[in-house]
Amino acid sequence: MKDFEKMKFLVVDDMKVMRKVIAQSLTKEGVTNISEAEDGKPAWDQLISNLEKGIPFDFIVCDWNMPQMSGIELLKQIRSNASLSKIPFLMVTAESEQEKVLNAVLAGVSNYIVKPFSHDILISKIKSCIK
Repeated sequence: MKDFEKMKFLVVDDMKVMRKVIAQSLTKEGVTNISEAEDGKPAWDQLISNLEKGIPFDFIVCDWNMPQMSGIELLKQIRSNASLSKIPFLMVTAESEQEKVLNAVLAGVSNYIVKPFSHDILISKIKSCIK
């Protein structure tokens, strides 16, 4: 696995403010390669495009609730693709019901954070996924 600062991140959330908060936390930790998507569908398109160019993403931070393709749908699609299935996937969501968490675990989520969260929690969860 690459050094944390050199990893290529994809941040997926339909709320621009939340994407910026996550990107700022990553930047604060020295990460410089951060892409954003406002929904699961454009995120999927970016994942495939980058894979085809030979510059795949190293980590995905994704919201659950989005209008076109939800985070759980994106996660399932990623886990079913042999070339993408090993990418660590952190679900960041307001969904805290045990059944939803279990669904995400069964779908192959690497870790899970319930909003609101702190910078320290976000970074520790990301780092725990890449160890």
